Amino acid sequence: MTARGLRRELGLVSLAAIVFFNVSGGPYGIEDVVSTFGPGLSLFLLVLTPLLWSLPVSLAMAELAAAMPDEGGYVTWVRRAFGPFWGFQVGWWSWIDSFVDVAVYPALFVEYLRFWHPAMSPLERWLLAVAFIVVLTGLNVVGVRPTGQAAIVLSVVALAPVALLVVVGLAGATQVPWRPLVAEGQSLGTGLGVGLAVVMWNYSGWDTPSTCLGETRAPEHAFRRALFVALPVIAAAYLLPVGAILATGASDWSAWKTGALPELAGAVGGPWLGHAVAVGAVVSAAGLFLTLLLTNSRLPYVLARDGLLPARLAAIHPRFGTPWVAVVISAVLYAAFAAFSFKELIVLNVWLYSLSLLVELAAFAWLRAAEPGMARPWRVPGGIGTALIVAGVPAALSLLAMATAGWLNTLAGVTAALTGPAAWLAARASRRDCPR
Repeated sequence: MTARGLRRELGLVSLAAIVFFNVSGGPYGIEDVVSTFGPGLSLFLLVLTPLLWSLPVSLAMAELAAAMPDEGGYVTWVRRAFGPFWGFQVGWWSWIDSFVDVAVYPALFVEYLRFWHPAMSPLERWLLAVAFIVVLTGLNVVGVRPTGQAAIVLSVVALAPVALLVVVGLAGATQVPWRPLVAEGQSLGTGLGVGLAVVMWNYSGWDTPSTCLGETRAPEHAFRRALFVALPVIAAAYLLPVGAILATGASDWSAWKTGALPELAGAVGGPWLGHAVAVGAVVSAAGLFLTLLLTNSRLPYVLARDGLLPARLAAIHPRFGTPWVAVVISAVLYAAFAAFSFKELIVLNVWLYSLSLLVELAAFAWLRAAEPGMARPWRVPGGIGTALIVAGVPAALSLLAMATAGWLNTLAGVTAALTGPAAWLAARASRRDCPR
């Protein structure tokens, strides 16, 4: 048990499963990339993005986790590099971002269930979403060990139908999957730039599991190993099923849309495969909510522990050793935002995640230059030049993604980002007003 009552109960396999869901959860939701950019370009982007985006971010996060394996992860790293103001900003922005991101999954869970019960009433949908949130929140409160074990089971169940889809699809391949190269009306140049910005969000979140390092066994080594176990699994889980379906020619790629993977699987292997993939999609939504609630609820806990949010959020359950108030409050907020989490709000995810990641990458480069003697049980091979490349490439891609948001969306993102400094000022004022 850690000094503040948190329990170190996450092992390597549990942490790798948490990384898998924090970043991906499987190929469910990737379908409209193909219809937007074309088969060839989509497959190329699914190969290129983990190399240019996921790998360098993972390398930077692995070094920081080895050097500072503390609860709160990137919040504590940024605080070490740039002080408490910026540490608070990345924590606050990420927590606000999670209101939009995590709130999607209860609705997505219910939407996938409609594959079997399309005439579901609004009351039934609401009751199922509430039950989904209550059960997975309760599991989070009970402890990180059962949560981690559940993540392992859910990841296996989510990936098993995808593996079946790949085997059946490749066995029935009749054509090369990368033709045509681009969708009609797309050019390779513009499609590559915009497509990279779109696909990279399917590979985002490598920093997020660092928030529970204080609940991980041997975190200075386990976090790096979990990242490098999950990375090839996630890349294969996107690339292989998309390529296998395209290789069969069983469906019109130009009509692919988000959530269509069960139907596409049915076209490839028959109804049984469609039902299996639908089960995987439902389970994936559960795994996403379960693990993102785990990792994102540690943000208000750490900020409250540091005196920057109400102290009640730092309460540890005396029996289970979890920050249960932060977990419950986060779940309530996700339930509230689920009522109006639609695509127009995804810009908050793009902007707030990008801003946080830019500061984290800057902290990685700054600490490598300013504190070369810091103990680093593992570091990115090479000197400061390599570190700048590792930080610079994903930083440039983050800026590219922000640049594709459009002016109105940019204004919304900037407005959301300004809540960070405002919340900091409020927190500092409340601390001054409190008697010591």
